[in-house]
Amino acid sequence: MRSVSGADDAAGAPPYDAVILAGGRAERLGGADKPGAVVGGLPLVGRVAAAVRDARAVVVVGPPRDMPGVVFTREDPPGGGPVPALRAGLAEVTSPLVVLLAADLPFVAPSHVRALLAAVPRDGAGAVMVDDDGREQWLTGAWRTAELRAALGDYRGRSLRGLLGPLGPVPVRPPVAPGETPPWFDCDTVDDLRVARQRAARVKGVHVNVLEEWTALVCRELGVDPARVDRTAVLDLTRDVAHGVARPAAPLTAYLVGLAQGAGTAPPDAVERVSRLAKDWARAAESSGES
Repeated sequence: MRSVSGADDAAGAPPYDAVILAGGRAERLGGADKPGAVVGGLPLVGRVAAAVRDARAVVVVGPPRDMPGVVFTREDPPGGGPVPALRAGLAEVTSPLVVLLAADLPFVAPSHVRALLAAVPRDGAGAVMVDDDGREQWLTGAWRTAELRAALGDYRGRSLRGLLGPLGPVPVRPPVAPGETPPWFDCDTVDDLRVARQRAARVKGVHVNVLEEWTALVCRELGVDPARVDRTAVLDLTRDVAHGVARPAAPLTAYLVGLAQGAGTAPPDAVERVSRLAKDWARAAESSGES
């Protein structure tokens, strides 16, 4: 079983599209708009879309929302289940790889997506996340588009397990640190939403409302879509640079990465590369006896 590793995090994702299923009935939420429920200042579907921000195309299967750059489509019939939804989303996919995610996964991150993509074998259909008990999370996986289309063409059932299980995906189990919320945590009930909001309420000791409000304010001022801002990655980057190089280098580095992103010259794994540079800098300084 493959685990998420530092090597996975450092590697750039291959070209891929993403399909997010956001059209369920949410019966255990009383029919409420589950994908639109806010966790940590963003709708659930927005948090999931941020995890696939480097996809060539992001396809959301569900009612249209104010999400710039996202392609929306609907399953037939609406609310018909995950298999018709996947079929509708896959019709919009043009990349050879596709990431399939549910819209109610508030803690799935770009590193998990990269690990899934990296685990797809050259001669296999795909990779799927498994939880601590080894259960496949069929709505958290990466697949070869052609394999999915072939499987859907012959399939008349309603179960994702029945569709995807026979494809023999590689299992990927990400390590979960003590106190960390696993990426497979989903929000099916009101209690799940309450727990997710509590767990998202603090980021590294700073109350998330302050960060969310400030991020939203700055994004509005600069014309940036807040769903494309991976706050955790930026905070990790500045921490690594502050600890490994020097504190004044942290905001300067974040600014330089932003300049490169805006100019279109930054690689897909720019944040991870610079974080790795900072760690290498610290190791080199330590080995040479510098303080």
